[in-house]
Amino acid sequence: MKKLYLNNIKWITVCLVVIYHCFYMYNGVITDGIAGPFTSGVQYQDVIQYILYPWFMTILFVISGMCARYELEKRDTKEFLRKRTTRYLVPSTIGLLVYGWIQGYFNMSLSNVDTSMIPGFILYPVRALSGTGVLWYIQMLWLFSWILVFIRKHEKGKLYNLTKNMKAWMIMLLVILYYLSAQILNTPVIVVYKFGIYGFCFFAGYFIFSHDEVIDELVKTRWINTLIAIVFGVLYIIKYFGMDYSYGIGSTNILCMVYSFFMILAILGLGKKYLDKTNKFMTWMSNKSWGLYIFHYLPLSMFAYYAKIVYHIEMPAICYYLITIILEFLVAYLLYEILSRIPFVRWAVLGIKKEKKVKE
Repeated sequence: MKKLYLNNIKWITVCLVVIYHCFYMYNGVITDGIAGPFTSGVQYQDVIQYILYPWFMTILFVISGMCARYELEKRDTKEFLRKRTTRYLVPSTIGLLVYGWIQGYFNMSLSNVDTSMIPGFILYPVRALSGTGVLWYIQMLWLFSWILVFIRKHEKGKLYNLTKNMKAWMIMLLVILYYLSAQILNTPVIVVYKFGIYGFCFFAGYFIFSHDEVIDELVKTRWINTLIAIVFGVLYIIKYFGMDYSYGIGSTNILCMVYSFFMILAILGLGKKYLDKTNKFMTWMSNKSWGLYIFHYLPLSMFAYYAKIVYHIEMPAICYYLITIILEFLVAYLLYEILSRIPFVRWAVLGIKKEKKVKE
């Protein structure tokens, strides 16, 4: 039986990722690799980042862990790893050489990297690595998938069966482990690689949230979880607005962790209750969400770089936001439709062997 609500949560979350990156590109809090803010003062629209950042990737890792469980119920370990290597490792390695170097060019330009002294034969791989961008997510999914196979080999379903009948209060107490996981295994320079909390989310998705019984508990407590998330979210924003929310105390404090954890619980519960259905629009968005995630950052960075930095186009901030978001969606979908039809390119960049579109 298909988990339609998971497909819908995924594509909606990817859309929020697109919107987040638009506000990130012009934010006044984090200064590296962006086009820059519109004013030297406070940009209150930056609050969008504080609302979304704490939970939008953690919910994706939880769902990815759940999907890993459902996938391993219908295919063997070798096929699972083969498919995930094609889907995740190939685009985030070979794909960088085929497509990612273009993104790398704009990432380095936005970061004001002086490339005049870098030899040409070195510049290309440097740009390719710089183009990793949003692909860090699938790199971590590939790594977690291999770790999962190792764990499965030794736990033999005992841990999975142990968590089947968890009650709502037990699920809520997981916030303690969630908080503790956020304090460890965080890379100091490239801050997106948060192995502790993202690993916890992935494996919690596999061992805990993949149980229908657990999701049923979240459906029952959906409004309680939503209320807790809202209260702690408001407190978190009031206290930390203006601080770097992506690393250190800005992203690992107790207010942020409680907010993001209960957002996960609320989203799963509300999603199962109200989004466990489909129609033509939902199906289309679900099928295209992979391409939207992979390709949306290039039109964003291109427009921001040329419009704001190179040509200094004067227009209201709202126009920048609207044009950027529209371009992110339209160009990403266009790139997906074109590149997914080119045999080698669709394998290297999207991890798709056949022309048939594959859901994540």
